[in-house]
Amino acid sequence: MSRLMEYKGYYSNPMYSAEDNIFWGKLEGIADSISFEGTTVDEIYTAFIEAVDDYLDICGKNNMVPKVPFPGRLEIEIEPDMHKQLLIYASNRDVSLNQAVEAALKNLLTA
Repeated sequence: MSRLMEYKGYYSNPMYSAEDNIFWGKLEGIADSISFEGTTVDEIYTAFIEAVDDYLDICGKNNMVPKVPFPGRLEIEIEPDMHKQLLIYASNRDVSLNQAVEAALKNLLTA
């Protein structure tokens, strides 16, 4: 079972707030902050679609290029010693730090 929703190449992983009794979500993988909410599963899905359509419409009306989901940049925080170990690992294999991390992530996702 997955909570991940997709529409026109945009994604969201909505959450439920028992405190507020609502579902809420945001568009994942883009720099812009676009959120939406609903009180039922059907409402949150409809709100997600409307959020994507509104975002694309606003971009079009303002001659802006919509942000591409998941542009390939991933910023993570790791322990300094692990950062050093990764750099040494990459250097010993004559690859960049990005190449070493990408290879490790590919291995994780195909395991």
